[in-house]
Formats: sequence, C-alpha cells, structure tokens
Amino acid sequence: MATLVMKFGGASVGSASALTQVLNIIARESSQWDNVLVVVSALDGVTDMLLEAAQFARIANQRGYRRIAANLRSRHFAIMEELPLDRPERNTLKADIDHLLSEMLDHCMRIASNLNTELSPFNSDAVVAVGERLSARIIAALLRQNGLRGAAVDGTDVLVTDDVYGNANPDLQLTARRVDQVLTPMLERDIIPVVTGFIGATANGETTTLGRGGTDYTASVLCALLDVDELWLWTDVDGMMSADPRELSNAQVIPHLGYSEAADLAYFGARILHARMIAPLAQRALPLRIKNIASPEQTGTLVYSASPEEEPIIKAVTSIQGLSLRRPASGSLAGVTRLVGNTLFKTLGMRSEVLIASQSSNSSFICLVIPTSIGIDGVDRLEWALKAKMAEYPEKMPWTIEAVGLVTAIGRDLHYAPQLLAQMLDSLVDIEVYGLALGASNCSVTVALPLNESPEAVRRIHEIIVKSG
Repeated sequence: MATLVMKFGGASVGSASALTQVLNIIARESSQWDNVLVVVSALDGVTDMLLEAAQFARIANQRGYRRIAANLRSRHFAIMEELPLDRPERNTLKADIDHLLSEMLDHCMRIASNLNTELSPFNSDAVVAVGERLSARIIAALLRQNGLRGAAVDGTDVLVTDDVYGNANPDLQLTARRVDQVLTPMLERDIIPVVTGFIGATANGETTTLGRGGTDYTASVLCALLDVDELWLWTDVDGMMSADPRELSNAQVIPHLGYSEAADLAYFGARILHARMIAPLAQRALPLRIKNIASPEQTGTLVYSASPEEEPIIKAVTSIQGLSLRRPASGSLAGVTRLVGNTLFKTLGMRSEVLIASQSSNSSFICLVIPTSIGIDGVDRLEWALKAKMAEYPEKMPWTIEAVGLVTAIGRDLHYAPQLLAQMLDSLVDIEVYGLALGASNCSVTVALPLNESPEAVRRIHEIIVKSG
C-alpha cells in the first residue's frame, strides 16, 4: 500500500486561509494515496512566544507569561472562528485549547517557584511543546469537519528520546514499538494521524524537544519506521534555493539534490531543513520533496540518491555564524577543546563540532560551527559562557574569542572540481580568509571570514551559480 507523509511548517499553518489550503492538499492527496500521515509545526511565531513565556517565568514575571497565554488563546480562537467548523467541533476544540494553555501556565508557575539564573532546557521544553499540540488539534478538527478521519497524536506518545533536553535524539528501537502500537493501527483503519512534530518524551515520560526545525526530524524518523513511499515538506518557498531569497532576490530553485548535499545545506544554514533529518531517509533511500504550499502544482525540489554520472557543480551558498578561538602559541589543543565541549553542552545542550583546527610554529586557530537549531542568540550565549569560563584560567586559556562568518558552497563531488574551488576563492580576492575546510562528504567547502564580510561573500559566490546556469 502506498503511504505518503506530509509535514506542514509554521508558515503553512499560520492563518485560517493557510489552514484551508492545508485541508485542500490533505484531501487531494488522501484520494491519491492509500495512507496519509501528517506532521505539523506550531503556528508561525508561536514557539518564540512560548520561549518568551518561559523566560518571564524564570524571573517570576507572572503578568508577562499570563499575557502571552492570553494572546495565544486569542490568536488560536480567532483562527478557529474563521474556519468552517460546526458548533460541537468548535466547542470541543475550545476546551482542548484552554486545557493545553492551562497546562502551559502550570509549567510556568513551577518554573517561577524555583528561580534560577539560567532557564534549563528541561523546563523550557515543557512550555514550548504546547505550540504543536494546539495546531495539531485544530488541523485534526478541520479534517473531521470535512469528511476525513483525522486524529491528533502527541509526539510524546510516539517519539521516545534521550534526555538531552532542547536538542534530544530519538531512540529508534523504542520509537518503533510506539509507532507499531499507536500509528500503524490508525493507518490500517484509514485514519489520518496528525502528529505533533518537534516534541517527544524520554522513556520516563518527560517532555523533550528536538531543536529548532525539529518537526522535519520527527517526520523523517516516522518515515524510516513506517512503510512509507515518500515524504513531502510543505513550506512558503518553491523549494530548496541556491541562496536565502530574503537576502538575494536572484536566488533560484534547486530542482534536484543528493542526500549528502541536502544534509550539508541544512547543516550550514538552510532554514527549510533540519540538519539531522536527512540520515533516516538516506538509509532507506526514501525520496523527499520540498514544495510551496501556495503553489502546490509546482514540483519543488527532489532530494534523492544522486546519479554518479552528475558533473560536479556548485548548487547553493549559505552563511551562518561560527565562533573562532585564537592564541599566540602552538601546542596541544586537548585542553581548550575539552573546555569548549563541556561549556557548549552545559550552555546549549549539544556537543562541540570543530570545523577548522590549524596551527603554525607560533599560533593556533580553532573554528566551531554553531548549528542554527539552537536559536538566534546561541552564538552570543556560547561566547559569553566561554569568556566567563576562560577567565577562571587566564594563564592556561590565553585564547581570543570572536564571532565569525562561515560561508559555505554546496555541491556534489567538490573534491574532484579544483577549478570550481579556485573560481570560488578568486571571487573573494579582497576579503580576509581565516580558514578553509572541505567537508567530509565532499559536498561542501566552507570559508571562515570576518562576520561583516559574509553577505558580500555570499553574493559573489552566488554569482558563480547564476552564471553557470
């Protein structure tokens, strides 16, 4: 039996008109496929509001987090009023929303009663998980109202993870059992599960989240554990782009990407994909398609097993922030690497990933990738934490810390294309380059440079892509 999984991101479920389009797409595809499973994000902007509520709770600002709960209630109720729901369905949905927001306030009050200088990911996960639960219930109700057997499913009941709160990792073996117990029977009865993305739970039932963009990861894990034929990601752009269209107006849709290219594109800053979502799909050779919810007839971008006959080419360029450490001495890097790793894990809940490490007779340089999944303030938080920690060991840790730009060209078999790399570096002729790294996948080349030079470097490398057709 042919099974399709579709993921709808926050921008595609952010209004009544968008939700109507979601309904139309699900209705059309459910008539074309034997089974359809839906994974949803919170409404656009809701996760950020919930994180703000958790921060208000951290400083015991009851007025602040209650105001956010009231705003969330008003927004979801307003959207619900615009949808074609009958009175019983609407009343049930209102009760569900009030119950979920009441739980969110309970979590905030628990945080406020145990004041700490830092908001732990354990506490914030319990608050932000409410966003996906709200949207899943609205979409499931909308499906039922229109003759489709939709049912909201909490990710906490399906996705079993470790206890790395804020950036959890699914336990595939335990999750497979839950999938068999919860989702498989629903699909066999022609029910469309509307699963909350982004959130899971430990084996002990504590709520976790998978990091920014984690709804993608939820969808790919479920695809790997079910007998699925394809995964479609619905977003607000026409597919994976050659550059961020908000920064470069001549950004182009990339028709095809290999799994490694897509993974590197996500890792180095493409906001459409979660960096860890590709591996489960690649292991099963499951095709992934990224489509625009406003233009469902367009083919979008297909991610699949690339043909070995494809010529090396630069397909995209991205830019993210990284963190560099420099000292006027050579020698072992073990001590600083360990300190950075421990500080990063304590501050952001993830392990350090060194992109560049280089030394000469009288200096050392380290450059770290800071994944976009940790949020817009992640680099600042880590820089502050590292400086504070190193200040405790001024003689052992004489490192200068600086935020840097990491500009990455993405393509296939770049290790076989020195002419492309030369062309890329030549375009940066008057920009200072701190370091250069060819990714282990051979699908990415990253240049570390001054942060303020990143936009210009991206523009110049993108011109190479445009001219190549």
